[in-house]
Amino acid sequence: MTAPVGVLVVDDHPVFREGFAALLRSIDEVEVLGTASTGQEALRKVAELRPAVVVMDVAMPELDGIEATRRLATSHPEVGVVVLTMSEEDSTIFDAVRAGARGYLLKGAEPDEVVRAVTTVAAGGVVFGAVLAGRIAEFFAHPRAEAASPFPQLSPREHEILDLVAGGLSNGQIAARLFLSQKTVRNHVSAVLTKLQAADRAEAIIRARDAGLGR
Repeated sequence: MTAPVGVLVVDDHPVFREGFAALLRSIDEVEVLGTASTGQEALRKVAELRPAVVVMDVAMPELDGIEATRRLATSHPEVGVVVLTMSEEDSTIFDAVRAGARGYLLKGAEPDEVVRAVTTVAAGGVVFGAVLAGRIAEFFAHPRAEAASPFPQLSPREHEILDLVAGGLSNGQIAARLFLSQKTVRNHVSAVLTKLQAADRAEAIIRARDAGLGR
């Protein structure tokens, strides 16, 4: 009998994280070795638990899922990462692929789709949801020059949040739009200010609008 696939579930939303882990625990082919709520914790847990697959959210405090995936690809290349997120943005998808993710699914994917992704990635394969796979194929069939980001030091989620901040949205409004907690949004805004070396939110808004964001 084939041994179950060891999985680490990483998501900063406790309800989703524990609910998703409970779902995976009900499946014979999968063994949930643990959970983590931040990218930094994920790196520690991977070193400790040695999962075959990490199911990784993108937007998280301390260290976002894209950067955590990039670091795992370097430090633990044997571990497959399946990104599971709300984001359908091309920039997030391709950033995840470039970082080393071997799977990319949207939250709301059917359980059997998630299980197929986990087991396929554990076996060395690559899996994307049907809609995303079509967009990836289209991208490589008709490549286009990507516009340079005005703030390349920001992660895709931080760039998205800066755009909304520049558009005049409050943390509460951003949280509602992106299905995030206000605490998570505050953490991202703080990270944006640090990376931009902006004294305050107002300065960040001015610089973002000068770069064409917030429109």
